[in-house]
Amino acid sequence: MECFSSKSTEERIREAAKRVFLEKGFDGATSRDIAEAAGINIALTNYYFRSKEKLFINIFEEMCELFFKGMIDIMNKSITLREKIAEIIAHDFRLMKENPSLSLFIMTEIHRNPDRMVNVLGGMKQIHHSMFEQQIQEAVKRGDIRPISAIHLMPMMVANVQFVFIGKAMHMKMWHMSEADFDAFVDKHQELVVEMITSFLFEFEKA
Repeated sequence: MECFSSKSTEERIREAAKRVFLEKGFDGATSRDIAEAAGINIALTNYYFRSKEKLFINIFEEMCELFFKGMIDIMNKSITLREKIAEIIAHDFRLMKENPSLSLFIMTEIHRNPDRMVNVLGGMKQIHHSMFEQQIQEAVKRGDIRPISAIHLMPMMVANVQFVFIGKAMHMKMWHMSEADFDAFVDKHQELVVEMITSFLFEFEKA
């Protein structure tokens, strides 16, 4: 049996599982795939997490928290609405750069098992009750931005970030991009998304 401490063995399994699940999803991944990626025997995987399902739920919840936590923290910062929008978009681009399969992974698994939406709804409720929503409504009342709510603004921002990474292989093939080209494309796209969203909100004809 491998001579790893309990903590390092468990972390090794979790890191391997994260890579395998993000690449293959729940249905495509096997316990053997995870054990091989962790460099351990399959018995240890089952010993620490009992089943692929339990390990997957553990990873899925971690990914959902990763997806929402940084965003919620920014939403509750004491900064202007314009600054907050730019920071949220920057956070999403940074998160997707570091975890390019994250968005597709979460959407696929929620579609496969809608009950997992319970994990995501907690994050969505925090958005609804955040300082961000309050700032939006106050700005609407003052006439600083066009009438809108966070429930509409968030999909506009998130979709313009996530599709870039979901379609990464397509973009690179279609436009003959190298990894460096794609990174430069992403950086420029981030600037454009911030400009597009803020222009839409702040630059409008008042009735």
